[in-house]
Amino acid sequence: MAGNGQRIGYVRVSSDDQKIDRQLEGEALDRVFVERASGKDSTRPKLQEMLGYVREGDAVVVHSMDRLARNVDDLRRLVQTFTSRGIAIEFRKEGLTFTGDDSPMSQLLLTMLGAVAQFERDLIRERQREGIALAKARGVYRGRAKKLSSERAAELIQRAGIPGQCKAELAREFKISRETLYQYLRQGSAKSNAVG
Repeated sequence: MAGNGQRIGYVRVSSDDQKIDRQLEGEALDRVFVERASGKDSTRPKLQEMLGYVREGDAVVVHSMDRLARNVDDLRRLVQTFTSRGIAIEFRKEGLTFTGDDSPMSQLLLTMLGAVAQFERDLIRERQREGIALAKARGVYRGRAKKLSSERAAELIQRAGIPGQCKAELAREFKISRETLYQYLRQGSAKSNAVG
C-alpha cells in the first residue's frame, strides 16, 4: 500500500490574496499542487491534475479536510478515490492518515469530522447572511467594494470586445476572477442596451 512513493502536497485557497505558504509549512514534499478556487467547485483543475499525477505508494498531504472538500460526500468520495489506488492521504490539522486499510472507526471519524467542518462552514454562512440582513435594515450595507474603478472597468469591457482576446488572460491582468470579469461584461451589456 502507500508509503514508499512521493509525498505530494495539495493546497487550496479561495482567493488570490490568501496565503498559501502556511498550509503545508515544514512538510518535505516532492511536488505541490496549488489550487486557487472555491472548494464547492468539484472540477478544480489542479485537483484533477494531481489525481492524474499520483501513483500507488504515494502520499497526498493536505492541511485540513476542508481544503480538500466542502462537504462530507465529496470528502469521502475523494478519500476513497485515493486509497482505492493505493495512495495514502494525510490531513495535518486533524492528525489523520487514511490508507485504505482503515478500520471502521477511522471511517466513522472521517465522516464525523467532515460533517463538523461542513456544519461550521454552514454556521459561518448563516451568520454572514444575518449580519448582512441587519446591516441592510440599518441602511449601512454597501456590499463588496468594487474591484475596478469605472475607468478600468470601461477598459476591461472595451478590450474584452476585441476578437480573439482571451478572457482568462484579461482576468489575470486585471487581477479579478473570471466570474467577476463576466459580471463586468454583463453590466456593460445591460448599460449599452439601456442606452440603445
